[in-house]
Amino acid sequence: MKISFQLNGKRTSVDVAPDTPLLWVVRDTLGMTGTKFGCGKALCGACTVHLNGMAVRSCQTQVGSVAGQKVTTIEGLGGNHKVQRAWMALDVPQCGYCQSGQQMQAAALLANNRNPNDQDIDAWMSGNICRCGTYPRIRAAIKAAAKMS
Repeated sequence: MKISFQLNGKRTSVDVAPDTPLLWVVRDTLGMTGTKFGCGKALCGACTVHLNGMAVRSCQTQVGSVAGQKVTTIEGLGGNHKVQRAWMALDVPQCGYCQSGQQMQAAALLANNRNPNDQDIDAWMSGNICRCGTYPRIRAAIKAAAKMS
């Protein structure tokens, strides 16, 4: 069954079972490996992508449910998104594994709240786990990105 959706601004069709997790379609079928597998249960946030601008966990999102919709992966941010610039300026990543999910979650936050305070950031980012504990740098980068145009 062909499933069509927009991926990073381009119309895409895949011939996979509709109950296939979007994560595996993005990574294995379409070769976009920036989105990471973490826990497979939507608990860690490593697999975060945007669906119509909202942050979702791609490991628990069936590809059939995104038919006709807009999906954005970390590759779709283009490498020059203000969140990515702030991450680099503040040297946020340590091991880096969770960072694409962290950045996708942060980009969705800033799309919904242009000037988040610490409580807003903590609440919005609470589902994204960083094993290296770079949370203070993540918070600082989100605040810096909020000030960028």
